[in-house]
Amino acid sequence: MRDEFNVHDARPVSLRAQQGRAALPWIALALLLVVPPCVSSQSWLVAWLAQTAAMIVFALSYNLLLGGAGLLSFGHAASSGIGALIAAQLFNRFGLPLPLLPLIGGIGGALFGALYGLVATRRSGTAFAMITLGIGELVAAAAWTLPDWFGGEAGVAIDRTAGLAVPGFTFGPAREAYALIALWCALAVLAMYALSRTPFMRLAHAVRDNPMRAAAIGCYPRRVRYEVVVWSSFFAGIAGTLGLINVELVLTESVGMLRSGSVLIATVIGGSGVFFGPVVGAVVLTFFSVVVASTTRAWLLYLGLFFVTVVVSSPDGIAGWIRRQAARFAHDGWRVCLPWLAYRVMSVCAWTLAVVLGVQWVYAQRFGTEERVSVLLTMNPVWLVAAVLCLAGIGWLTMNIAARRDRLLSAEVNAGARP
Repeated sequence: MRDEFNVHDARPVSLRAQQGRAALPWIALALLLVVPPCVSSQSWLVAWLAQTAAMIVFALSYNLLLGGAGLLSFGHAASSGIGALIAAQLFNRFGLPLPLLPLIGGIGGALFGALYGLVATRRSGTAFAMITLGIGELVAAAAWTLPDWFGGEAGVAIDRTAGLAVPGFTFGPAREAYALIALWCALAVLAMYALSRTPFMRLAHAVRDNPMRAAAIGCYPRRVRYEVVVWSSFFAGIAGTLGLINVELVLTESVGMLRSGSVLIATVIGGSGVFFGPVVGAVVLTFFSVVVASTTRAWLLYLGLFFVTVVVSSPDGIAGWIRRQAARFAHDGWRVCLPWLAYRVMSVCAWTLAVVLGVQWVYAQRFGTEERVSVLLTMNPVWLVAAVLCLAGIGWLTMNIAARRDRLLSAEVNAGARP
């Protein structure tokens, strides 16, 4: 009786543990959006959080294409920029309420997605990527040739206090605007999460994995891809409008290849196989583009190195790596995995310090006092090289120790011996 009671009593505990782990990403996202503005009122922090919230929606909308239907797009920024541009034009002409502006931008993005999806979804794979690249470049060229609509070099500006009044809010202060952006970010994330759990997205996954087999059971792959493009463009338009509310401006660069590449980088860094992977990638990308960029000119170099490291060491992204390590800790226990993780962390820190010291010294020699980390100008090159080599040696040593412990643990598990 005692054994039977323990078995039946352990199942709810395991279920509660699974539910707790599933709720952790939602709790982390809520803390990220709510806690920092309540703790600090610095303007740069509010600006970074607003950019992060807009990029989160943008990356998740892109993952509907890449992770949901397996469609690699190089023109996703066109949907975002067109949606924001339509919202800005309608806001300036009719004075719409600002809280409804992201919905207007989403509808504008969906209309553009419905238009270009008629052509792009005729093919999949590389052909789809090339078609979206061409459409994105056409939109970017039209942004410069139609200044009356796109605003030319100056873009299209809005005054977020000029819309229909909302009792108790003017949306002039940055904190009020950020509250609106965070609210719409949460609503969009919830909507995309609900969409990802629908039978339609399950069908999109089937089309992604094997379109011929999906067609054999009565599915129309092109129709499924078309609907995914429309939904993705809808949420991309919301993301572009959130950026419009933040900076009160839509530039012609917002429809260019650079922004499409940035959302691709964010999605790959975070991981397209996990729903919250693009969220992690969006936070990392905005951290590099705002925090690191305010410190050094080499932020693009650091971002490129980080991107290559993630792709090589963990092709499923940061979220995929975290999920694998969480499963490993649950299976083998903290006592076994914690030393291995400590060696990994030491290796990453040592390699990072070595790279940062070397790169910053080169940039300090090139730009002098213009580089903010110019204290390295007074450092002896001999001591600098010695420090870099020492840190690289520590990183290599700890990495090999961690790899050896990993091999030993794998051998014990495969042999059936629990450590």
